[in-house]
Amino acid sequence: MTDINNTSGNFLVQNQTTQGKSGPQSPDKVRAAAEEFEAFFLSQFLNSMSAGVETNDTFGGGESEKIFRSMLNDEYSKSMSRQGGVGIADVVYREMLALQEI
Repeated sequence: MTDINNTSGNFLVQNQTTQGKSGPQSPDKVRAAAEEFEAFFLSQFLNSMSAGVETNDTFGGGESEKIFRSMLNDEYSKSMSRQGGVGIADVVYREMLALQEI
């Protein structure tokens, strides 16, 4: 694997020589990865939506609420993805299976 530094962090990228060595993944693993991707997308979407929500100064606000809201959005997105989501997982699942057949 090759390390690539980017302004937004470090990323691991597979070399062409290491791609495909593990062979095709089972449909269950591919489905889980697709649902995880959809959950991540939905989490980012929910975090963007809730960024502008004002909090009550008496019982809320501060760094703790920001962390809690982010964690709550993560759990909402995982739940949404497990229950059918918005269809992103289905599209990603089909594309990942199609790429394995090549």
